[in-house]
Amino acid sequence: MRILITGGAGFIGSHIVDACLAAGHVPAVVDDLSSGSPKNLPANVPLFRVDIRDRVALAKVFDEFRPEAVSHQAAQMSVSRSVREPVFDAEVNVLGLLNIFDEAARVGAQRIVFASSGGVLYGDVFTPAPEETPANPISPYGISKWVGEKYLEFYARERGLTGVALRYANVYGPRQNPHGEAGVMAIFSQRLLAGEAVTINGDGKYDRDYVYGPDVAQANLLALTKPLTTHFDAFNIGTGQRIDVNQLEELVRQEAAAIWQERKRSGSPPAPKHGPARAGDLRSSIVDARKATAVLGWKPSVEFSEGVKLTVRWFAQQI
Repeated sequence: MRILITGGAGFIGSHIVDACLAAGHVPAVVDDLSSGSPKNLPANVPLFRVDIRDRVALAKVFDEFRPEAVSHQAAQMSVSRSVREPVFDAEVNVLGLLNIFDEAARVGAQRIVFASSGGVLYGDVFTPAPEETPANPISPYGISKWVGEKYLEFYARERGLTGVALRYANVYGPRQNPHGEAGVMAIFSQRLLAGEAVTINGDGKYDRDYVYGPDVAQANLLALTKPLTTHFDAFNIGTGQRIDVNQLEELVRQEAAAIWQERKRSGSPPAPKHGPARAGDLRSSIVDARKATAVLGWKPSVEFSEGVKLTVRWFAQQI
């Protein structure tokens, strides 16, 4: 199958490329490289450096590649930027999305998989939230994800394709960008390996559901290829496991310390500092992914402790 991955040079998108190649599909990538990197991609995968807001350039990509399916990962990902710049957020996450959906329908793509978000849709949830949990997004970023799902449902109903929204929990793993506000695992890994103390916001008792990037890629592959009985559906992609920031930092620091010892480096990574709480942070965000298991046959394969080791060691290799 010919699969176009938007944002495919980024963290999650590049793992989807890997999963598609391993399964024998033919992937191509659309990415403006604002946060992604060609280094994340095999040399034989076509990369179209295009902004999804540029409809004319996108049309040329779709005409050339003629995808049978599209995995739409490209997005404005910053919640705080969406609050500061809601128009920009909508330009990328709504108008850019519509460009992708329109072009996919125009060239006859049969399926679109859309990267949505469980955390921003469900708000504070203290037990794993199923898909039936009422959506209550409060940031422009969250609103755009909810709107994106509704548009995908419309395209599935009116344009005769299949739409799948994957509501990610907190995704982490190799290739994650440590320079943005998201990706706490990446940020902690890079700083602790460099011998810098990390700052934990508030008391650190903020529970999250962390799911490993390559596992998320497998969920996308199944969503792209699995026979489905409905034209549109949404699935949570997470573990249902509750991990707070303090626990995460301790595990990352322990793995960084082990790497220091292996490299004969004296001392150990410093203990964390605590700063002020960040306004608007959810206390708890956990999703129930049993529907994805039942319908798609997906379940996470990498335990959190193992995922931490794999992630920290990947960042160590970059030094």
